[in-house]
Amino acid sequence: MKSKILFLFLFISIIASSQEIMTIKGGKQYKATPNWNFISTTYSLSSEVQVQVAKTDNGGILKLSVATTNPKFILAGTVYVYLSDNSFISCSDKGLFENSDTTLTSYFIFTPAEMTKLKKLNISSIRFNIKGTSDSFSSQTGNFTAVNKISFYTIKYDNKKKVFETAQEINKL
Repeated sequence: MKSKILFLFLFISIIASSQEIMTIKGGKQYKATPNWNFISTTYSLSSEVQVQVAKTDNGGILKLSVATTNPKFILAGTVYVYLSDNSFISCSDKGLFENSDTTLTSYFIFTPAEMTKLKKLNISSIRFNIKGTSDSFSSQTGNFTAVNKISFYTIKYDNKKKVFETAQEINKL
């Protein structure tokens, strides 16, 4: 009996510790999904775009991160989140970003209704903008698309998961 109770507490602690946290500039923390590495065939510096969603008291937050060679660039403008039913959510730029020497990170706000929609439908792709003045040795600027794919290459008859189950992860928040 003691071993069953110990096993139960161990299981609960593993589940509780697996919850991700998103920390925004200023130190505010929110419960969040794991980072998903969406694939971008149009952004040649790195084919991965890190995507994460957090739950707030009045909606949610979308975090996008990409590699860069110029920390003066920003992920800015309107971001379009396309869902599995071919509908979309547009997120306006609120000026929330933090860049490092190698990474651009921006945050976009979801309303409560949009979070409800995200709990029901998987994200299929995200359209975003990188703005700044580029030169011949800097990373790209312009419009890019990140697609919800786990791997760049897939095999037709492979039974492995091919996309991230975003709706399922957002539902857990």
